[in-house]
Amino acid sequence: MKQTRRTFLGTAALAPLGATLPKAAFAQEALSLALVTPSPTADVGWSHELVAGSEAAAEAVGGELQLLENIMEGPDADRIMQRAVADGAGFVILGSFGYMNGGLQLARRYPDVSILHASGYQTAENFSPFAAKYWEGTYLMGMAAAAVSETGKIGSVSAFAIPELITSLNAFILGAQAINPDVELSVIWTNSWFDPASEREAAQALISQGCDVLFSNAQDTPSVISVAEEEGVYAFNLNSSMKSYAETKYLGVVGTDWAPFFTAQAQAHLDGTFEGANYYLGIEDDTVFVADWSPDIPEDVMAQIEETLASITDGSFSPFAGPLTDQSGEERVAADVVMTDQELQSMDWHVAGVTTPLPE
Repeated sequence: MKQTRRTFLGTAALAPLGATLPKAAFAQEALSLALVTPSPTADVGWSHELVAGSEAAAEAVGGELQLLENIMEGPDADRIMQRAVADGAGFVILGSFGYMNGGLQLARRYPDVSILHASGYQTAENFSPFAAKYWEGTYLMGMAAAAVSETGKIGSVSAFAIPELITSLNAFILGAQAINPDVELSVIWTNSWFDPASEREAAQALISQGCDVLFSNAQDTPSVISVAEEEGVYAFNLNSSMKSYAETKYLGVVGTDWAPFFTAQAQAHLDGTFEGANYYLGIEDDTVFVADWSPDIPEDVMAQIEETLASITDGSFSPFAGPLTDQSGEERVAADVVMTDQELQSMDWHVAGVTTPLPE
C-alpha cells in the first residue's frame, strides 16, 4: 500500500503529537513500513532511491509501505511521523537529516517501533542513523574530472553543508588532485534538497567562472546535469543515474542501493533483534557503487580509477589518509594517520583546493 502526502496531510492533523498508540497497532501479521522523504519521488535522485530500497524491503518481508513524500522538515514532518505510527507503521524510515529531532521523540514515545534516520548522528535503542560513504565514489569521480577538465576548474552545486556532503566534496577534490595537483573546486550551496530554479542558476554561475566539470551534490533534480549538457561541460551526481539528461556529457554516477540494508533492518525488527546503531555504508557493503563512466575518460586514467576502486574496496587505501591540510594551510591530519569513520561523520572543514569557504 502506498499513501501520498496529499491524502496523508488531510488526516495527520487528527492525531495530536502526544497520542497514545493502541496495543493492537503492533499486533498486525504483516509489517507496515513508512517512508518519509524531503522531496518528491521523481524518476531520479535521493528520494527515488529511498523508495526503491523501501519497496524492496517491504516485498522481502511481506509487508506494506506507506509512502509520505515531499514533507518539509519541521512540525509537519513530526505530525506526519506520529500519524504514520498511529496508522500501524512499526518500521519507519526518515529520509532527511532535518527529521532527526522529531524522529528521536517518536522513538522514545514508541519503543516498539524501529526507526532508521538518514544522515544523522544520534542513536537510541530503537533509532539508527544511516549514511553513505559517497566519498568512496566521489574520489574516483574527481580523478575522472581532472582528466577531462581543460580549465583546471571544477565546481559543485551542493545542498546543505553537513558532514556527509562535505566529505563528498573533499574526496572529489582530493581525487582530482591525484591526477592534476593544480585543480581547484568552487562550491555553491543551495540550502535545499529540491529547488530546480536555484540549481540551474548555480550551475550556470559556476560555468561562467570557468568550471568545466560539475558535481550535483545531493540535488534531487536533474537540473545541474541538464544545464551541463546544454552548456557542453561534464557533470555527475549522487544516488541514481541521470544519464538520460546528459547523453554526451555525463561523467557518471555515484549511486546508492538501500535495498539490502533496509531489508536486513526490517527483518531484524520482525525478529526482535533490531538495535540502535550508527550505520556508515559504502562500496564494501554493496550500498555505494559507481557506474555510467563517460567514454571520454582517457584509458590510462580509467585504469588508475579501477586500481583505486579495488584498493578502496579492500580497505588498503583511503582518500583521507594524511597528511591533509585545510583551506587555511593548517595541517589537520598528520602523515601516516587515516581519519576514522567517526571523524569523517563529523567533518566540518574543507581540504586545500576547495576555494569556497564553508557557510558559518
